[in-house]
Amino acid sequence: MRSRPVGFLLSALAGAALAFGGTAAASATPPPAPAPAAAPNGDVGTADACYTWSGTLREGSSGEAVRQLQIRVAGYPGYGNQIAIDGQFGPATKAAVARFQSAYGLASDGIAGAQTFSKIYALQDDDCTPVNFTYAELNRCNSDWSGGKVSAATARANALVTMWKLQAMRHAMGDRPITVNGGFRSVSCNSAVGGAANSRHMYGHAADLGAGSQGFCGLAQAARNHGFTEILGPGYPGHNDHTHVAGGGGRFWSAPSCGI
Repeated sequence: MRSRPVGFLLSALAGAALAFGGTAAASATPPPAPAPAAAPNGDVGTADACYTWSGTLREGSSGEAVRQLQIRVAGYPGYGNQIAIDGQFGPATKAAVARFQSAYGLASDGIAGAQTFSKIYALQDDDCTPVNFTYAELNRCNSDWSGGKVSAATARANALVTMWKLQAMRHAMGDRPITVNGGFRSVSCNSAVGGAANSRHMYGHAADLGAGSQGFCGLAQAARNHGFTEILGPGYPGHNDHTHVAGGGGRFWSAPSCGI
């Protein structure tokens, strides 16, 4: 894990690609940075290396901008819930945005505008992961996310949502570091560690957490508020030495030693 400042992408890079590839030669006299673009509603759009929102989003909005927002607020669905990452800004997304805003001292109206996006920009790195978690932590199996129960791209996308849920949980627990011991597994990696045949690790949804300063039970109890539909911890067979959290369909929580 790491905690480091996030630089905004305000300089023009010659021949820059949209995502993560491509490099540009440095110029002795770089061109002036472009002025932030004004969004249609009067908000100021701030350029960001990962993803830049250009206008306010509210209930009734739809599209890719909403889907990107839903990924970032996936850890704020309310106790026992999980929001859909579907690009449709409905009541559940509005409530999640409001909880995110409240968690960071913003006006909690459930409308995502400049202040909300600025906070998100400050919380993410250039690869869209939250500042305190990495893809490497969520995949100790292989380098390309292949071999699971879903495509490599889907497994990686699911892991990104998992990281944003963990970021929300970390903040709620006083911003104390959360130790991630593993996440995605290919079918062969899952078999090698004796994982369940239907393990959510093979979908990229899951993470196994070390005790850290919070303790296994503290983590399991907190996870109920942050979009994890599967929580397994002390008292559940094979889970006395870690807390397992995962998204995905249905709900199965079992950590008897923790009152869950």
